Amino acid sequence: MGNKSSFIVVLIFFYSLAAEAQDFQYSQYYSAPLYLSPAFAGTEEHQRITVNNRIQWPSLPKAFNNYSLSYDYNMKNLNSGVGLLLSTEQAGSAGLRNTSGAINYSYRVNFNKKWVVSTGIYLGYTSRRIDPTKIIFGDQIDFGVDGVPSSDPVASQITPVQYLDTGAGILMYNRRVWLGAGFHHLNQPNQSFLEGSSKLPMKYSIHGGIQIPLGNKTFQRGEAPSSISPSFVFKSQGTFQQLDVGASFLYEPIIFGLWYRGIPFADNGTSFINHDAVILLMGVRFLAFDVGYSYDASISRLGADTGGAHEISIQYRFDTTNPAKVKRKDKFLPCPSFYGKASKK
Repeated sequence: MGNKSSFIVVLIFFYSLAAEAQDFQYSQYYSAPLYLSPAFAGTEEHQRITVNNRIQWPSLPKAFNNYSLSYDYNMKNLNSGVGLLLSTEQAGSAGLRNTSGAINYSYRVNFNKKWVVSTGIYLGYTSRRIDPTKIIFGDQIDFGVDGVPSSDPVASQITPVQYLDTGAGILMYNRRVWLGAGFHHLNQPNQSFLEGSSKLPMKYSIHGGIQIPLGNKTFQRGEAPSSISPSFVFKSQGTFQQLDVGASFLYEPIIFGLWYRGIPFADNGTSFINHDAVILLMGVRFLAFDVGYSYDASISRLGADTGGAHEISIQYRFDTTNPAKVKRKDKFLPCPSFYGKASKK
């Protein structure tokens, strides 16, 4: 193994240790609405199904792999939304796997038929496990002997962990502007595989953006004008902080996006984390569904050897209600449109 490869492996090892104490992330954060905040439950006009997959560092053995599936429903007559979020995460060569499910609920207040404030909560359950047989202890590397069981007592003490998880969120929006915050792991559950305590730090995020229609007829396609949507999300969990900032451009039905991830002016001695990635997005948006693909090009000291990260998102929106039964006042409820409205064709 060359010096550069050895350096990459060491960095990955220490980064993985840090990652155990923080949540995984999606670059297409607004294409994972319930994962971002429970306040997004039911903010679509009717019903929504969302699927997300992220593969991080595919050039390295045992890449980080995350899947999420969510469903949310707008209960208009109750000014509420409900949702279900299922997630699974695989990380590292030791078979680390987190599997979780969460029930989301939101309640909305409509102001002047223009602005909406949505507050949300979630209750989740997580199962966390690791394969002790895939961990190499100190007494197993002496003299290069392979396949010899470890006599370290810690090897027999590692057990799966299950815990309840709670969180909340708030979102204020109209048809063009949105601003909100999410608060995860309010109860700071114990996630230690061994005796003792290893609390999962509370995570909070602040997110917002604006959708700007482009009135120039050069950018007009169909019934809906093209638009540009600058947005951001700032996240903090324990000692970890991160900022994603960028914009998407809709030229119906094509979406392009460019974001920067990192904290460029912070200096905490770990600049390879502060400057993380440039994110490129391409997708299509239609009336009923969106499909997006993004690639994280690393600008950290990990470099291109990791293979960056690939991410796919799919959203499907549908309606099973009878339009004749929808009250007139419900038709004035705006909903946030992070990439602009698709025209009806």
